[in-house]
Amino acid sequence: MGGCACATLLPSTLFLGMRNAAAVEAADKLDLTGKLHLADVALGLAKSGGASYADFRLCRYQTEYLEAKEHRLEESSIGLSAGFAVRVLLNGTWGYASSSLATEAEVTKAISSALEVARASQGLQLRKFVLEDVPVYQDRWDMPMKADPFLVPADEKINKLLAINEAALKAGANYATAAFAFVREEKFFASSRGSRIEQVRVRVMPETEVTVIDSGTGKFATRAGFAAPRGSGYDYILGYDFIGEATKAAEQAREKLAAKPVEPDDYDLVLDPTNLWLTIHESVGHPTELDRALGWEANFAGTTFCTPDKLGKLQYGSKLMNIVADRSQEGGLSTVGYDDDGVRSVGAEFPIIQDGLFVNYQMAIGQAQLIGKSMSNGCAFADSWGAFPIQRMPNVSLKPNPKTCSLDDLISGVRRGIYIMGNGSWSIDQQRHNFQFGGQLFYEIKNGKLGGMLRDVAYQGSTVEFWNSMDGIGDKSTYFLGGAPNCGKGQPEQTAPVSHGAVPARFRQVTVLNTGRKAAA
Repeated sequence: MGGCACATLLPSTLFLGMRNAAAVEAADKLDLTGKLHLADVALGLAKSGGASYADFRLCRYQTEYLEAKEHRLEESSIGLSAGFAVRVLLNGTWGYASSSLATEAEVTKAISSALEVARASQGLQLRKFVLEDVPVYQDRWDMPMKADPFLVPADEKINKLLAINEAALKAGANYATAAFAFVREEKFFASSRGSRIEQVRVRVMPETEVTVIDSGTGKFATRAGFAAPRGSGYDYILGYDFIGEATKAAEQAREKLAAKPVEPDDYDLVLDPTNLWLTIHESVGHPTELDRALGWEANFAGTTFCTPDKLGKLQYGSKLMNIVADRSQEGGLSTVGYDDDGVRSVGAEFPIIQDGLFVNYQMAIGQAQLIGKSMSNGCAFADSWGAFPIQRMPNVSLKPNPKTCSLDDLISGVRRGIYIMGNGSWSIDQQRHNFQFGGQLFYEIKNGKLGGMLRDVAYQGSTVEFWNSMDGIGDKSTYFLGGAPNCGKGQPEQTAPVSHGAVPARFRQVTVLNTGRKAAA
């Protein structure tokens, strides 16, 4: 079993360093007029070379990472990277090239290389690539935020991290780690059809973890923080109660040391949205990617059981299950004005699962026709200036119950079960059928009441059976936006940020394992 790289903190773009000072300087010198000129050069050369379509994408990335352990700053790094890419469609075959240096000479060379690649690839092309008629846009989109994290003094951010650790240590933690990661992504896109789009978005990614140790036995327990990464400014950091959570996390980690081990069996589960978002990602998000269904993608846990013959026919889950996809949700990591194919996000929202029925795939341009659809739904992303845009997840979320339903309401309907908070270790098979998920905190449920803490809990199931066992979900007051900044896919690997909204949900008779038990000799 395996999966996408969603369990660690940092996307690869956070390890940029100062890639090429000359490239960054060249990009920074370009105003909008300069960008438009380079785009015109690229697109004109592509057309004269016979391309039926071409696009030009200029990108600049700024990153910062700060990590504190206990009372000291452990790491501080910043990075800048810039470059451009050109994409041409020649006789139904893609050609692609990129360069870190945004100059007219490099653009000319890149177009020549892209056309050469397309010609050389003609014989390998099994099916001619046909693009749908994507609308033309001339626009600028800036992610709304109140405080740019890159304008906040470093010492202010470091002091915040140290204060979080101090709160955890005072509450009984033996070790404490806190980290902030920030990414600023600037993209300029131009297509031969006439689109000219500028976009700027920022990602804020906090992470905390506390560890407690039983000095008598040497056993330890950890509790990671629940603060999700966000498409936001530093105002998200200022508005989150990290101090309160660090204190509570230390207390809960200490409680985990004394918790009783779970008895393996089938239980009713109430999954907190801080846990459920990852289950959505792996068992719904990835299986409904069209490139996997077509067999184009088989990295990071394979293809998918969700083949095109099941579209509109498969009862993926219970009628309470409504999964929607968007790039317009406030705070979403995938939220952006336009995807990297130039498809507009507002108005491109779509259902994936509707009343439990599988109704839509995620698609990039050129894929829709293969399943009888007319248009892409805005699901293309490239993780760097040098990467080819591939089909990537938008924000994929479980819609809340339209009727009033609280967490207590869900728990009250359970005679014997477990309430699970936070995401932990996980695995899923090569067709996205069978999975296993852990968590951070586990509480026994007895006769509708929340009981003491358990440990060593993991639940496993089969995707369709699991989602069809869901018989209760929370209302909009219980909604939580989780997510990962570094979902891995493709070869060469690309990482993408993606958010998943969820509400607490109840699942009946799910198999629970004890992860602490040793195998029999």
